[in-house]
Amino acid sequence: MDAHPLPAPDASWTPVEDGGFIAHVGPMFTRDMADAPQHLGFRAADQHRNLNGVVQGGMLMTLADRGMGRIARQSHGNNPVATVSFSYDFLGAARIGDFIELHPEITRETGSLVFMEGRVYAGETLIGRATGVWKKLKKKPV
Repeated sequence: MDAHPLPAPDASWTPVEDGGFIAHVGPMFTRDMADAPQHLGFRAADQHRNLNGVVQGGMLMTLADRGMGRIARQSHGNNPVATVSFSYDFLGAARIGDFIELHPEITRETGSLVFMEGRVYAGETLIGRATGVWKKLKKKPV
């Protein structure tokens, strides 16, 4: 992680406290929305650069998986969930320095599953689309 991480675009974004995997690839930020699920985003830094000089696709997929999983967990009363299916379509590239954000949406929910879609933006440009299914767990798997 950069010694001096680049900030979120404005004060409406709150840093995510996560000492696990996200601590290695973040920082990430959340923004509460009045009429939509919480957005998740990060500022692309040199650590996110691939060999083509743009943001590594795996980082964009990490953003989508983590962000949609957070919403699935919230819909399950902040109880554990697990990704059972995930797909990502790359529609464009993000540049280093861009603030990249996920706009997630629950498309269907059953007693045991949460179906989601997410759109990933670099600024106003749609660069990715994700779909996934999360299993509602009774307890943490370990």
